[in-house]
Amino acid sequence: MGLLSQLATLPLAPVRGVAWVMERALEAAENEYYDPEPVERELAELERALLAGDIDEETFDRREDELLDKLDEIRAHAQGTGT
Repeated sequence: MGLLSQLATLPLAPVRGVAWVMERALEAAENEYYDPEPVERELAELERALLAGDIDEETFDRREDELLDKLDEIRAHAQGTGT
């Protein structure tokens, strides 16, 4: 970009800055949402709760299905297929 075009688009610099910040915030949110580690931790905790007798089998099965569906979504996103 030449000096003349930079000067011509200077009034748009704050807009570009805000757009850049929003893109970084979106990336951070997506990275957090699609991180498999918390889901895997929750699965382990769920199994511990079942073995300790804190939850019944029906609750375990229902929540396990939800968590496994979430892991499938995460893996699909990681492979670029999305849902």
